[in-house]
Amino acid sequence: MGRVTTEYTGAGDPRRSLELLWGVQDEPDRLRRGPRPKLTAAQIVGRALEIADADGLDAVSIRRIADDLGVSPMSIYTYVPGKAELLDAMLDRTVGEIVPPGDEPPGWRERVTHVARENWRIYHRHPWLLQVATARPPLGPHLLDKYENELRTVEGLGLTDIEMDSAIALINGLAESAARTSVNRAQAERRSGLTDEQWWEATAPFLEKHADPARYPLGTRVGTAASEAYGSAVGPEQSFEFGLARILDGIEVLIASRRT
Repeated sequence: MGRVTTEYTGAGDPRRSLELLWGVQDEPDRLRRGPRPKLTAAQIVGRALEIADADGLDAVSIRRIADDLGVSPMSIYTYVPGKAELLDAMLDRTVGEIVPPGDEPPGWRERVTHVARENWRIYHRHPWLLQVATARPPLGPHLLDKYENELRTVEGLGLTDIEMDSAIALINGLAESAARTSVNRAQAERRSGLTDEQWWEATAPFLEKHADPARYPLGTRVGTAASEAYGSAVGPEQSFEFGLARILDGIEVLIASRRT
């Protein structure tokens, strides 16, 4: 992998991005004549996703997509306004893979837990998502479905609309943060060629000689216990599950306070 950059959704033309997200430009034009189009916007977005999953988001370009599909770069612009709008469509298509909780889980805690774990999984399935800043989210059908389904998990609990939105944002933020640590740990192993165990074996002799446990009593005690439990310097899965449980506890306290 080469350089890793942050991309931003909502960086393109808002109208053209929405047209792409909602498939407006793919509606048939009964008055148009000539040969039928060779491609669809959906095919282009699909190929962009395959490239991002295989080689990272930085590998996605209009030229790369065109080469892979056997067409000229200019022909891609017939279906996709540009890379910024393409990124919006990629993200919307990806979140469409998230499985909604539905009505099967028995309680709100179980439904919210399902939401959190689905978000955790989507980042591991598509690590390039962690490079995408979504302060201006692409308002496509899949993203709106995701938001609607997530809000349903906390509907009717006595929370205000703002609290419902904040609770979902908190859950999604936890999933993203913990997944980032988890993905970074895996990438560090691939790039360095060292497993976490090998890295610890390389650093331990120096620390034992120069890092006095009396100076760092808490760090030594807690760090040793944590590293033994995780088998690593960090434990993103543990942090995710611990954080999720504490967030749910806090929401439960808030709900209970409304009933007194």
